[in-house]
Amino acid sequence: MRDLAERVGALRQLASVRRLTLEDGPESGPALLFSTGGGLDFLVMAGRGLDVGTLNYQGVPLAWQSPGGLAGPGLWQPDRDDGQGFNRGFSGLLMTCGLDSIRQPRAGGVLHGSLPGTPARLTACGEDWDRDEPVLFCAGEVVQARYGGANLRLRRRIEAPIGGSVIRLTDIVENVGPSPQQHALLYHLNFGFPSIGPGSTVRVGDETLLGPLRFPDASVSQTPACRALPRGGDVTCRLITPKPEGELEIGITFATETLPFLQLWQDLRPRAGILAIEPCTSDRTPEGFSETETVLAPGETRSYRLELAIKGLAPSIF
Repeated sequence: MRDLAERVGALRQLASVRRLTLEDGPESGPALLFSTGGGLDFLVMAGRGLDVGTLNYQGVPLAWQSPGGLAGPGLWQPDRDDGQGFNRGFSGLLMTCGLDSIRQPRAGGVLHGSLPGTPARLTACGEDWDRDEPVLFCAGEVVQARYGGANLRLRRRIEAPIGGSVIRLTDIVENVGPSPQQHALLYHLNFGFPSIGPGSTVRVGDETLLGPLRFPDASVSQTPACRALPRGGDVTCRLITPKPEGELEIGITFATETLPFLQLWQDLRPRAGILAIEPCTSDRTPEGFSETETVLAPGETRSYRLELAIKGLAPSIF
């Protein structure tokens, strides 16, 4: 990096993490803007649990957004709408679901758990140019706590290699309460046009799990499909979209030891246009509930890794 340092007044001219505050409309709140210098720019929403909101690759937006935008958590309490309040804030590239439950609620619970939209405490952010692989990074924690109920803490670190088009996420979930606690996690990764389009496929290895898609397509069922993956090692799920200028490939890599299931869900109707890829901790019942989840003892932790890597040329919009 010494050669680069001699060509600029400040290395942040080339790649940076900038803390900012969004001040307009429902998205008002703290955020971090990552610019890797390799064509990848994304917004991490501190007010939404350090989840990723917008994501642009080579200047083209790839993440899905709802008409309500990246609304702050105060606008969509999870227990609204008979426990379906999640759907009021559903938007952006990544929504992390859990930490005590995922999917449809049981016995007075809420859709996808109480974590989504919980504000994070930011503990660090910046650029590390001195590593063998320089990175942009941020770190923080989110606590889901209720006296007499679940007391779970998520510690998150996000890294993006400088000059690259990769996001790496490391999560550690700990039971910080006095009693054993059920724990579940689902990474809701949401892609929209033009990262999906006619001919898009979702593949694991040589197997095509979904597609080629028609897009838009009002006839497609919105029922999620979930499958078990071989435990041990990493697996990469690839979203591949053909375009005249070449294929766009988005790879999502995760460890099946802790995320042994992969769920796919789509709503390809006109004016919706979303495909969700969801690594998760448990299988799905036909009724939309989760199968048996992990139980963490007091002080016990569970670690997760997720990597998103983008290859190819960004598709044109117009």
